[in-house]
Amino acid sequence: MKLIDKSKEKLINSILYFCKNTKYLTQTKLYKLLYFLDFMHFRETGRSVTGLTYYAWEMGPVPKKLYLEIKQQKAPKEILECIRVHKDEGADETKMITFEKSREPNMRVFSEREKELLEKVAFIFQEAKAEHMVEVTHLKNQPWEKTIKTKGMKETIDYLLALDDNALISEDIARERLAVSNEMKLLFGNGK
Repeated sequence: MKLIDKSKEKLINSILYFCKNTKYLTQTKLYKLLYFLDFMHFRETGRSVTGLTYYAWEMGPVPKKLYLEIKQQKAPKEILECIRVHKDEGADETKMITFEKSREPNMRVFSEREKELLEKVAFIFQEAKAEHMVEVTHLKNQPWEKTIKTKGMKETIDYLLALDDNALISEDIARERLAVSNEMKLLFGNGK
């Protein structure tokens, strides 16, 4: 019996939503939007929306698995359809990857809270460029910075670092939800 995991559908539709509702959507900006969505949701519920694991890279939090899937063109087709590759004139190397709207997101895969957060994150960063979002993810005492200080570069960013005095749940409840989620994935597979 496989665990029914909606995180892949939510990831795809989050990307489609951000393609439709934000400007200047580069790979770096997309990763930051997903990070904010997941960590804000975790802060409220003890669960991420997309199920992604983020790593502390130089430019901020990066969902390494998604990054590699996009780089190797092994991401779901709905994501690959959004990608626009920009190359330098006369060079074989990719200059930049951007994302553009290719189809409508299926909003029915999201809870009301997830929809509200998607809208909020898209609204806040609609006009932002990637370099400004990098600054925000690097702020003092935020999960990326705490990870760099305690574990080092390229290490996993623990979702529990999203919890602060304004979190809607306690650390104990968040830890319990994380443990249950991880155990269920181990026992039944994660559907990916």
